[in-house]
Amino acid sequence: MKKYKYLSVMALGASLLFASCQRNLLNPVPQTSISDASAFSTLSRIQASVLGLYGALKNGNLYGGRYVIYGDIRGEDFINQTSNLVTGSDVWALNPTNSATAVVNLWAQAYYTINSCNIFIDGMNAGGSTIAGPTLSANYIAEAKLIRALCYYSLLQYYARPYADGNGSKPGLPLRLTGIKGAGQSNLARSTVADVYAQVIKDLNDAEAGLPLSYSSAYNNTTRAHRNTAIALKTRVYLSMQNYSAVITEANKIVSANAPFTATSGVANALQADITQVFKTPYTTTESILSMPMTSTAGDNPGTQNQLAYYYTPVAASGGVGNGEYSLNVNGIIADPTWLPTDARRTFILQSGSGASVKYWLNKYKAPSPYTDYVPVIRYSEVLLNLAEARVRSNNTIDPQAVALLNAVRNRSDAATTYTVASFASANDLINAILKERRIEFLGEGLRNNDLMRLLQTIPAKGSAQSKGPNDVGYIWPISANELALNNLCTDN
Repeated sequence: MKKYKYLSVMALGASLLFASCQRNLLNPVPQTSISDASAFSTLSRIQASVLGLYGALKNGNLYGGRYVIYGDIRGEDFINQTSNLVTGSDVWALNPTNSATAVVNLWAQAYYTINSCNIFIDGMNAGGSTIAGPTLSANYIAEAKLIRALCYYSLLQYYARPYADGNGSKPGLPLRLTGIKGAGQSNLARSTVADVYAQVIKDLNDAEAGLPLSYSSAYNNTTRAHRNTAIALKTRVYLSMQNYSAVITEANKIVSANAPFTATSGVANALQADITQVFKTPYTTTESILSMPMTSTAGDNPGTQNQLAYYYTPVAASGGVGNGEYSLNVNGIIADPTWLPTDARRTFILQSGSGASVKYWLNKYKAPSPYTDYVPVIRYSEVLLNLAEARVRSNNTIDPQAVALLNAVRNRSDAATTYTVASFASANDLINAILKERRIEFLGEGLRNNDLMRLLQTIPAKGSAQSKGPNDVGYIWPISANELALNNLCTDN
């Protein structure tokens, strides 16, 4: 399949289907003379529209940068350097308001993407499927449902109480499942957390059934959803729900029973022997289950002040390619003595200065402006650690397979460390080792907030930012001021 430029395709899709009033990204209003029927009148237009959904997802305010960044800086492993509200200093300090840049823009882009998916699904059901035929229609609708599910799951991690707080009974999100095409359609009460999660799982189950097993190119296997993508994301979602038996069921579909762990069907997902290769061009390894591609073409990269390398690396004079927004906390995970200096993941840490002025930076993303590093959404190593944790929590034992899965991730970067069942005095010790491995493995990939939230753990203090317990104001975000203004039925947190 042709290698489309997602954001340029998004522009085409917008002219056909998704054009919106810039005043209100939540409530798109078509600004085109092409009717909905015409938007689905040819296969090429349908194909452009489905690729446009990925363009919306990879916008800099969502998975092109900001969603991932916020997931890390809310945790304890980064220190804010610039006190810039635009780049999330309030997110780092755990005190954003309803009108904060992060709160408003992440909500708007996620719901814009959800609405784009809804309009696409509506259009396919209204006639587009006749044009595309049954197989392609099933594939395309499945892609839209997976993207919608990912957006709803992602919003839950910031704007709603964790599932563990009341078993999903707390207020979740307005659950919009049909397209909004005009003004006056925004009023909708918040569904419960459990109801939103149920829809996420339904969408991912539908996606698993409808997605292709694989594509013909490594590029599409990395940047478009396939069957294994839906399964992998379900392991993440079920882990957040603390449904550990379901994590095991899903992971076993794409993880072999014994090492070396690989997917037994569909895309041949597997760990890479060298983790540094995952973050180098062409970014299309079998470990990368889904990534957001970036190019140097105007409009096809994260855009100003959204880029991972811009946030996490210092200015060029200090060896980086960014603006030095967030350094690594010297008291964070990089200080852990079990993360050995010989571990290959230590090569992602850049030092600048010396003595009292020394600082450490995350150098996982190295591409200079216009910042063309692919943004990881989910990797195979996460599936392995999701499965490992679920196995231990489900049987409360020092599970041998969980130890082997942990070793698979640790050993490929740190050959000097091999765990055995005897390495752990209790199941809880093994769980803590898995959680620590997640902090090391996914540093700068946005998962730290998810892990803290799903376990109802206190967000630790760092630098001048105070800790936040599960009952403290700021543990979750307020609802976007724009949503509250447009939606009379929506309540704030």
